[in-house]
Amino acid sequence: MHPLLLHTGHRPIAMPREPWIMKQTWHDLLFAHWAMAPDQIRPLLPPELELDLRDGQAYVAVVPFWMSGIRARWTPPLPGLSRFPELNVRTYVRYKDVPGVYFFSLDAASLPAVWSARTTYGLPYFHAEMAIASSAATASASAESEKFEYRSRRLQGPRPAEFRGRYGPVSAPRQREKGPLERFLTERYCLYTVDNRDKKVSRAYIHHLPWPLQDAEAEIDINTMAQAAGIELPATKPLLHFSRRLEVLVWWPDRT
Repeated sequence: MHPLLLHTGHRPIAMPREPWIMKQTWHDLLFAHWAMAPDQIRPLLPPELELDLRDGQAYVAVVPFWMSGIRARWTPPLPGLSRFPELNVRTYVRYKDVPGVYFFSLDAASLPAVWSARTTYGLPYFHAEMAIASSAATASASAESEKFEYRSRRLQGPRPAEFRGRYGPVSAPRQREKGPLERFLTERYCLYTVDNRDKKVSRAYIHHLPWPLQDAEAEIDINTMAQAAGIELPATKPLLHFSRRLEVLVWWPDRT
């Protein structure tokens, strides 16, 4: 049994019965969330999914990070295919009363990963030119003052999409002190896709320990990621959280 499976009591939904098929680790992740009117987001969702609201508001997130250790259950990580940046645009949905994540787009620097995720999970992945650099690589920085320079430019797709900015933590990690909104936004353990041909919903479970969130700050110079999905983000400042590292188990998608 994988050690992560010894800790499941924090999950708001049941564990899947089937075995996990993939492991990956997420690093130096920024959650940038904007509250939005439901009527702005609902028309962009497949009608099979219910938009999940908190206090009457929908939320859209732009989430840059990088991944490592990507491997199938019975194989080691493959050189050149197991470590790369990724950036997603997401909102939150429910299906048959099970809360999850719906992705408008996912950009990755690995073309094989883009092809594989599109083929096996039906996710809207796009190949992008991406880079992330840490201030700790060139200067002395504490864990709470380290900053990350992040850039992404989509290389394919019907609309251009670009992100440039800097972000980092401004507090120590906290796992057990999340407020109701933080739990709503981050503690989600499945993702949904809908097949355009037969309109069948697929649910793919994930599992990890509770998010070790830190308060964050960010300077965003360019962000057209949501706009490429038809979403006009408000001019208000986003709600920001940072997470240093999270190990994740992934399951095969289940058509519901």
